[in-house]
Amino acid sequence: MTLTMVEDAEARLSIWSRERLDTTIGLIVGSGLLLWVVINLIATPGRFVDLVLAGLRVGSLYALIALGYTLIYGIIGLINFAHGDLFMLASVFTSILLEVRLGVDGSSPRGWALAAIVLVAVMAICAGMNVAADRLVFRRLRGGPRLTSLIAAVGLSFMFQWLGLQLNGSGQRIWPTVIPNGGVTLGPITIDYSTIVVTGITIPILIALTAFVTRTRHGQAMRATSQDSETALLMGINVKRTIGITFALGGALAGAAGLLYFATFGNTNYLDGYQFGLIAFTAAVLGGVGNLPGAVLGGFLIGILQAFNDGFTYAIGQQWSQSVVFSVLILVLVFRPQGLLGERPTERV
Repeated sequence: MTLTMVEDAEARLSIWSRERLDTTIGLIVGSGLLLWVVINLIATPGRFVDLVLAGLRVGSLYALIALGYTLIYGIIGLINFAHGDLFMLASVFTSILLEVRLGVDGSSPRGWALAAIVLVAVMAICAGMNVAADRLVFRRLRGGPRLTSLIAAVGLSFMFQWLGLQLNGSGQRIWPTVIPNGGVTLGPITIDYSTIVVTGITIPILIALTAFVTRTRHGQAMRATSQDSETALLMGINVKRTIGITFALGGALAGAAGLLYFATFGNTNYLDGYQFGLIAFTAAVLGGVGNLPGAVLGGFLIGILQAFNDGFTYAIGQQWSQSVVFSVLILVLVFRPQGLLGERPTERV
């Protein structure tokens, strides 16, 4: 008994020491980033706000994609690597519906109205594709090794890329943007219309999604399934339908992100899903996979960090932006794997 108590005390001391080390390293890294921002703020104060706004714009897109990742992972523990390519398909679908079929060739009241209609259509299409992927692929693999589902997700990603290649072609295509150039001027600050639109849609979606998960019956079923699917089934919850609703929500979020990306940047490429998907996954990990506000926070932080690295005077440059993002992923996984807003799992000793 005495030996067990000693071992227990040593184990708890080891856990406490590791947590203390992780906290110390986190404070050092955070202080270094803060010092870097302050130095650049002093060097070029006029660019700071512009870079923050630019980071919020692209960070909102990362946040929407990351929400889809974190929803599905939170329910069934699946990292759906095909989710980024579903976002890519959403941008391609938008180009076909909005520009080719409806003839929108620029920013106009008619274009804005049609874009709102296409937004609903693309969200519905992507939601249906995600539900079909669940029923045809992931549902059949559920209950087996997680590696099997992960490999299936990678295979589905290649299938989506092939579809994007057939619809869009092998090169990047440039389209007229629906969101007009310019912005709202507030003193020395100009907020682009694209930033207003993208963040103005992302934040209400987060609020609505959080309310859905926390206050509705389907949301309660999702949380119960996330905690223990077998017990939820015994309590009368239709687990298959609940997971299907989760996939539909994730697909709809990817559809919204794809349209907003197209309306903001006006280009499509069948490889966009690979880059945006990985960065959005990094954002989800940074905020805490399974945590909805954490996914949005992670998206905003990654977007702002990229903008700082691309635009600051003292930075390693745009060509290293991807390296910076994935360095953040490595640091988070090593020193705080639960993410910024995630909870550390209880360790039993």
